[in-house]
Amino acid sequence: MRNRLLPLIVLSALALASWGARAEKADRNKPMNIEADALRHDELQQTSVFTGRVVLTKGTMVLRGARLDVRQDPDGFQYGVVTAEPGKRAFFRQKRDTVAGAPDEFVEGEGQTIEYDGRAETVKLIGRAELRRYREATLTDEMAGAVIFYNSVSDVLTVDGQRTAQNGTASGTPGGRVRAVLAPKEPAAGAARPAAPAPAASPAPALRPSTDLGNGGASK
Repeated sequence: MRNRLLPLIVLSALALASWGARAEKADRNKPMNIEADALRHDELQQTSVFTGRVVLTKGTMVLRGARLDVRQDPDGFQYGVVTAEPGKRAFFRQKRDTVAGAPDEFVEGEGQTIEYDGRAETVKLIGRAELRRYREATLTDEMAGAVIFYNSVSDVLTVDGQRTAQNGTASGTPGGRVRAVLAPKEPAAGAARPAAPAPAASPAPALRPSTDLGNGGASK
């Protein structure tokens, strides 16, 4: 499959890309379900801290890590910060909104820390961040950097290839560069495919020299 991917080495430290489809619209209205080994809740501050094998689901969105800090604003929007165990990365996955009849698409990624903003519907992967897109079970695109910011409403993502994180620990890609692998876009259903090149013309028959101009050059 990788033989048909187009590798890109992005020369700048910051890259911007759009994948042309949005996250599942129904997710925004789904409840947030969380499983963990332990919970500490502060009703006054409207904050909760989940620890130990944390799994958060909200519609098709899934977040996993070692710790999850959740808060809710006065308008009811929820915000979460997922932290991985030392040396590991937290996990994110969400189904994308596709037209009827099209193959299902998913976005998934990892980061040492993952920040979820329920009001803006954004996800930020921080530290050794990677984000991938799948069409059904087939990997199509993938990006890596120190920080990846994914807006599920506009379906635009920003990748920062900085060499180190703010706390000074190594978290980026080698050389502080953004890395991306993008698959060629599949033609739309019913779209005309490029015409096949016309076959090469057959070479003209070779002419035989003749020293006799009579009778059309026939030999006697």
